[in-house]
Amino acid sequence: MDGESDASAVLEFGRFKVVRRRRELFVDGQLIELGGRAFDTLLALVDAGGSVIGKDELMRRIWPDRIVEENNLQAQISALRKVFGADRHLIRTVAGRGYQFTGEIRAAAGPPSSLPASNLPESVSDLIGRDASLREVVDLVTTHRLVTLTGAGGIGKTRLGLEAGRQLLPRFDGVGLAELGPLADPQLVPITVATALGLTPATGTVSAEGVAAALGGRRALLVLDNCEHLIEAAARMAEAVLRASPVACVIATSREPLRAAGEYVYRVPSLDVPAEDNVDPDDVMRHGAVKLFAARAQAAEPRYVPDRRLASTTAAICRRLDGIPLAIELAAARIAAFGVDGVAARLDDRFRLLTGGSRTALPRHQTLRATLDWSHDLLSAPERVVLRRLSVLSGGFTLDAAAAIAASPEMPAANVVECVANLVAKSLVSADVSGAVVSYRLLETTRAYAREKLVESGELELFARRHAEYHRDLFERAQAEWETRPTADWLAVYGRHVDNLRAALDWAFAPSGDTAIGVALTTTAVPLWFRLSLLDECHARVERALSTLASGSDRDARREMQLQAALGWSLMYTTGPARETGAAWAAALELAERLDDTDYRLRALWGLWAGRINNGEFREALALAERFVALAPKARDPADPLIGDRMLGAALHFLGDQTRARGHIERMLGRYVAPLNRSDVVRFQFDQRVTARITLSRVLWLQGLADQAMRTVDSAIDDALAIQHTLSLCNALAQAACPVALYAGDLAAAGRFTAMLIDHTARHGADVWQAYGRCFKGMLLIEREGLDVGLPLLRAAVDELRDARFVQYYTAFLAALAEGFAGAGQVAPGLAVIDEALARCEKSEERWIIADLLRIKGELILLQDAPNAAVAAQDHFQKSLEWARRQGALSWELRGATSLARLWHRQRKTSQARKLLASVYRRFTEGAETADLVAAKTLLASLR
Repeated sequence: MDGESDASAVLEFGRFKVVRRRRELFVDGQLIELGGRAFDTLLALVDAGGSVIGKDELMRRIWPDRIVEENNLQAQISALRKVFGADRHLIRTVAGRGYQFTGEIRAAAGPPSSLPASNLPESVSDLIGRDASLREVVDLVTTHRLVTLTGAGGIGKTRLGLEAGRQLLPRFDGVGLAELGPLADPQLVPITVATALGLTPATGTVSAEGVAAALGGRRALLVLDNCEHLIEAAARMAEAVLRASPVACVIATSREPLRAAGEYVYRVPSLDVPAEDNVDPDDVMRHGAVKLFAARAQAAEPRYVPDRRLASTTAAICRRLDGIPLAIELAAARIAAFGVDGVAARLDDRFRLLTGGSRTALPRHQTLRATLDWSHDLLSAPERVVLRRLSVLSGGFTLDAAAAIAASPEMPAANVVECVANLVAKSLVSADVSGAVVSYRLLETTRAYAREKLVESGELELFARRHAEYHRDLFERAQAEWETRPTADWLAVYGRHVDNLRAALDWAFAPSGDTAIGVALTTTAVPLWFRLSLLDECHARVERALSTLASGSDRDARREMQLQAALGWSLMYTTGPARETGAAWAAALELAERLDDTDYRLRALWGLWAGRINNGEFREALALAERFVALAPKARDPADPLIGDRMLGAALHFLGDQTRARGHIERMLGRYVAPLNRSDVVRFQFDQRVTARITLSRVLWLQGLADQAMRTVDSAIDDALAIQHTLSLCNALAQAACPVALYAGDLAAAGRFTAMLIDHTARHGADVWQAYGRCFKGMLLIEREGLDVGLPLLRAAVDELRDARFVQYYTAFLAALAEGFAGAGQVAPGLAVIDEALARCEKSEERWIIADLLRIKGELILLQDAPNAAVAAQDHFQKSLEWARRQGALSWELRGATSLARLWHRQRKTSQARKLLASVYRRFTEGAETADLVAAKTLLASLR
C-alpha cells in the first residue's frame, strides 16, 4: 500500500497526532492506549469543525442502534480530558447544548507501509443479527492481540471474523486472510500465511518463524480461518507473528481454542431467538435468528413475505435449530419446496432436510450433516463414545449426571469428565458457568446427530434406561428434600432437570421402556410440576401413570393415592368435562383412610372442599372445611389448622356471612406460621397467606373498606411475585385483584391486573382463569371504550364459563353482563341473565352478591316502562338494602341506596332520597375516590 492518499487521514493539533486508519493517538510522539469508544468520541468532535455537537447526536454516532445512558458519554469525555492533561480545555462543555472541540487542526502525512491493504473477499450479503458480537470482537482486537472465535460448526465464526477484519482495516497497514480449511498438511500453514500477507520469506524451508521474520515490525492483522484440524500449526504461526511484531494482531476462527500464549477466547453465541412464550409477532420478527431466516427465505423464494401469521412458526424453527446461522440458512432455502409450515414439520428429519448449501462453499458447509461429520471426525475415540452417550440427556445437565450416565467398565467416570471438558473446548457441548453449579448442554442439532451415532452403536436402550434410572433416583431425593430445603434452593437445583424428566418419562412409557420406572418418576415429579405451574403437563403425565397402574396386577396403593391427588390438582383449573375432580379426590381420600395417612387425608379434604367451592356448593364446602379443621390438629405441621381457618372463612364469605368470614381469615393471618416443610404450594396448591388475602380483600371491599381492600390486594400480588409461584399469582389476580379494582372503579389498576392475568394464564394452561381474564377485559372495555366494544367479549367469556360449569365468581360475571345489557337498553336478555344468577344463588346459597343482583334486576325492571315498573323496582331496591344490611355489606348498601334514591328523586321524593343516601354515605370512613362514592356524592349534590 502507498502512503495515506487522504491528507486528512493523519491529523495534528498541538502536541497531539491522530492516525484515523489505525485509530491511534500520539502524545508528544508516544502512542497512547485509548479505548474504542473514546477514540470515536474524539473523531466525532474533531469532525464537527469547531461547531458545538449535541449530546444526543454524539451518542448516536458513538453507539449506533443502541440506547445508552448519558453517563456513558461523560465517561468517554473524561477519558479524553485525562489523556489531554494540561490541554483538557481542548474539549469545551457548552451548558445545555453539548461539547465543542477547540483545537486548531492541521493535516500531516502518514507513515508508509509495504503490505497490501487486504485480501479479504468482498461481502456478498449482510451480516444479520451480529451487530453486538461484531462490536465486541472489534473492541477485543484493540485490547488483545490474539482473539480466537470459537463455537459450534455453522455458528458463523468465519463470517464474523471476516467482517471484523473489514471493520479493522483502517487500523492496520494490511489485513491478510489465511484460509486453512482446504489444507490437510500442517507444513503448508506458513506459506499460506505468507501469501495472505504478501510476504516473501527467506529462501529455504518456509517456517512460521521465517514468515514472521519477513513480517518484521509492521502493523498487520492476520485472520487465520478454520484452524481446528491444524490446531498446533495454527497456534505456532500465531505466536510467531505476535513475537515478530509488537503491533501485529491475529484473529483466529476455530472450533476449539488455539491455547497459544496471550490468547483471548471469544465464544461466538447463537443468534438470539424469541422466547417460547413470546406471542408478540412484531417483537418476534426483531430477533436476529428470525431476521436471518426471513432474509434468506425471501432470497430463495421472492414470493415469501415474512408476515405476522408466519412469525410463531418461524420462531419455532429458529429455536429448534438453536439459532445456528448455517442451519437457519439451509432451512430457509427449503421453503421454496416445502413452505414454512412444511419445513417446521420436517425438522425431526433435519439431516435429510437441511442440505443444498452454497455450491462454492467448503463441502462441510453444504449440508448440516457434513458440518457435524467434520467435527466428529476430529474427535478422539473416547470423545466420540462420550458424545453419543450424552445424547440421552435433554436440555441442561450436570457433570455428575454425565459421569453417572455415560460411564461404563471401559469408560470410568473420571474419563467421562475429562471427555466432557474436551467436548466443551471443541464446541460440541456448551457450558453455562453463571450459576452455582455449572450446567452443560448439547445443542439440539448436535444431540440429534449424536443420538444417531448412539443408535448405530447399539447402546441406545442401555443408556436410555440408565438415564431414566438416574432421574428416578434424582427426583426421589427431590421429593424428600422438598420438605426440608428452602424452596428457592430446591427449585434452583431440581428445576433445571425438567427437560430430562420429560425425556425419561417418554422412554419409560414407550413400548421398549419400563413402566415401573415411569410410575415412580411421575409420582416424585409432582412437586416440580406444581412449583413450575405446569398443570396441563402434570395432568397428562399423571393420567398415563394411573392407566398403567390400573392395568397392572400388582397395584401400589400409596403411589395410586399420590397420583389421584395429583390428578385432582391438575384438573382443577381446566375447562370442559375433564374438570370433574371429585372422583380423583374421593379416590385419594379412600386410599388415605385405608393407609391411615393424615397428610393425604388433609390434602384430599382440601381438594374436595376446593371442588365444592368451584362448583358453587358452598354449604357442602363449609362441612368439608369443618372436617379439615377437626383433623388438622393430628397433623405434624402446626400450619395446617390455620389452613382450616382459611377454608372456613372462604366458605362463609360466599354464603354471605362476612363478619365470621373476616374473623376466621384475620385469625389465620394473625397466627400464621410458615409450614414446616414449605410445601403448601404442593400440598394445598397455593401459598396460604396469598390465598387468605384474596378472601380478606373481597370482604373488606364489601364492608366498605375499599382502601384497605386494595392494600390487601397489593400485598397478595407482591407475595405471589416474591415467591415466584404462578398459580398463587393467577389466583390472586383472578379472585381478588381484578374484581376488587373494577368494583372500586380503579381502571388503571384493573387494566394492569387484567393484562397480568391474561399473560400468565396463557403461558400455563389455566383455561378457567383465561376465561376469567376475558371476562374482566370485557368489563374493562365497557368502562373505557363503551358497550359496543366490551359487551360482546364479556358475553362470549361468560358463555364459556357456563359451559365449563365453573361457578366460583361466575354469578358476579352474570351480574356484570346483566348490567351491561341494562346499559345497552337490552332488557329481555338482561332479565334472563339476572334471573339465571338469582336462581343460582337460591340453589347454592351464594348470598354474598344477592344484594347487588336484586338491585340490578330493579334497574332492568325500570327500563321496561311498564305500569307497575316503579313499584316492582322499588321492591327490589328495598330487598337489596335489607340483604346488604343483614350481611354488613356497606358497599352493596350504597349501591342499593343510590338506585333507590334516584327512583325517589324522579318520583319527587327528594327529601326522602337525600336522607336515605346521606345516611349510608356518612358511614364510609375511606375510599372517597372510588367510583360508587363519587357517584353517590354527585347524586347527593343534585338532591340539595
